[in-house]
Amino acid sequence: MERTAEKVVFTRPEAMKNAVTHYCPGCTHGVIHRIVAEVIDELGIRDKTVGVGPVGCSVLIYNYMNVDFLEAAHGRAPAFATGIKRVRPDLIAFTYQGDGDLASIGMGEIVHAANRGEKFTTIFVNNAIYGMTGGQMAPTTMPGQVTTTCPLGRNTKDTGEPIRMAELLSALKTSAFITRVSVHSPRHIVETKKAILRAFRYQIDKVCYSLVEVLSICPTNWGLTTKESAKWLEETMIPYYPLGDKKTPEHSQR
Repeated sequence: MERTAEKVVFTRPEAMKNAVTHYCPGCTHGVIHRIVAEVIDELGIRDKTVGVGPVGCSVLIYNYMNVDFLEAAHGRAPAFATGIKRVRPDLIAFTYQGDGDLASIGMGEIVHAANRGEKFTTIFVNNAIYGMTGGQMAPTTMPGQVTTTCPLGRNTKDTGEPIRMAELLSALKTSAFITRVSVHSPRHIVETKKAILRAFRYQIDKVCYSLVEVLSICPTNWGLTTKESAKWLEETMIPYYPLGDKKTPEHSQR
């Protein structure tokens, strides 16, 4: 029986290095990295893309992405990206930030960058907990969620409600693309790629600032299996952090 030639249908993107991951089993940072790399390849912008890394679990993102990268101080990635775009507006700049980096110490940076309408792209990973430093409560930790610093569950009477960053930034008058997606299932991964592709296209066309908030799982610090984590995100996070576009430049207030 004659064998037909095998066709390769799944390869590593050129914008992603061949490196062994440091992420915990089940962590979806790697999935998001790959999506960003695929988008960069498909848009043909690898040679003019500059990423800005955070402090947090993804502090080593530059080990995985085959594009130029800068490492910012904690929370200051938007300031780095602003500088890049002001000096070299021809470059494509993106920040990759977690909820502690962006929504806590970096809150002022991201709000003012978005309010100025800086034309870079932010990939904001929300896993509702501080991952790298041991699983403490984050600005996005859910009500009642157990962490190392709230072992009885988050008490919103004492700590306030989780911060909905996409909704907060979408309230600014400045034109922007703000959306929330997730990577806890194959269907949602496809939708996430569409959103990130759209965000980079807005930057290429010099349209507006973009933030794609990505709901992500953290099995290690949640104390759940990967399957249980995906279910918890679906049943607990999404009702509080509803998916979908929060603001588009076509419908922004002028």
